[in-house]
Amino acid sequence: MMRHILKRLSTPRDRPVTRQRLCRRVLDELRGISASFSVAAKRSSMDLFLSMTTAFRRAPQNFTLNVNGKTHEVEADPDMPLLYALRNDVGLKNPRFGCGLAQCGACTVHIDGQAIRSCITPVSSVGSAKVVTLEGLGTPEKPHPLQTAYVEEQVPQCGYCINGWIMTAASFLATKKKPTEAEIKSALEGVKCRCGTHVSIMKAVKRAAAMMG
Repeated sequence: MMRHILKRLSTPRDRPVTRQRLCRRVLDELRGISASFSVAAKRSSMDLFLSMTTAFRRAPQNFTLNVNGKTHEVEADPDMPLLYALRNDVGLKNPRFGCGLAQCGACTVHIDGQAIRSCITPVSSVGSAKVVTLEGLGTPEKPHPLQTAYVEEQVPQCGYCINGWIMTAASFLATKKKPTEAEIKSALEGVKCRCGTHVSIMKAVKRAAAMMG
């Protein structure tokens, strides 16, 4: 490598080569070589990544999903998260991608009444179970008590996390009547709100619990 650089530097120039110019030319040559290696390394890393993901990818299969009372046909990798199918194939917007690690709750939906994190639930695991999202929890004419309570308590800020809070609370209130504040907090543990509306959320859940008897 150094022999190649010195050979190029020894090529006759119109101007005399001073020590300062020589150092500058050496640095320019080294920068060019470094950039070439960097590009090559990035390409090699990308090729490796693509080959690994391709190797572990499974052939698409057809799945029938029961979502909010309607049947949807989905063609997907069996390991694809249910969240992707709901948003990209079914066209729903309320289950949201937050962390992809089941740590924030933004992707929560109900499967046979149980609140689950759809970002880590493979679409192949759903089977014939009934999936309910926030869109199917209530209607504009007959909203779920939690939806009514959220409006009355003016909970929403940015709105991104609402899906997780309501769907988690709805599953909890469906089986727990007249919960205590401690029980509500325990049920909602793990759902995140970056806007800090936790006090209003608690008021809304308590209001909804009272409405549901």
